[in-house]
Amino acid sequence: MHEKRVGKAYMRELMGSLALYMVLLFAAIRWGRPMEEGVARTLVLLSPMIGFGLALWAIARHFGRIDEYVRMRLLETIALAAAITAGLTFSYGFLETAGYPKLSMFTVWCVLCGSVVVVQLARKLLDR
Repeated sequence: MHEKRVGKAYMRELMGSLALYMVLLFAAIRWGRPMEEGVARTLVLLSPMIGFGLALWAIARHFGRIDEYVRMRLLETIALAAAITAGLTFSYGFLETAGYPKLSMFTVWCVLCGSVVVVQLARKLLDR
């Protein structure tokens, strides 16, 4: 019962923050990019970070609600994914010095998310 209630609260908070992020992202792209350079443009272009901050808040609240075992497993998964991401991005940094194309910092976030999925799947298979 507790797990379902906690899961629903987490999904509601996270999806709400991600929805706000998407709305602000589209608005920033639509109206922020064509604006003249200056403080106002910078603030508009950074406005999606409000939704991102709320997502972090939802994740932190979720960690506080879940039991110790689930918290430990989740933190281990995130730590392994972060280590994989660090290794991959650091390696690619060396490849950039060899002439490989420079990648956007957005790529790191995609690698981290992919690493979380890979680690989670590997742990599920190994736990069988």
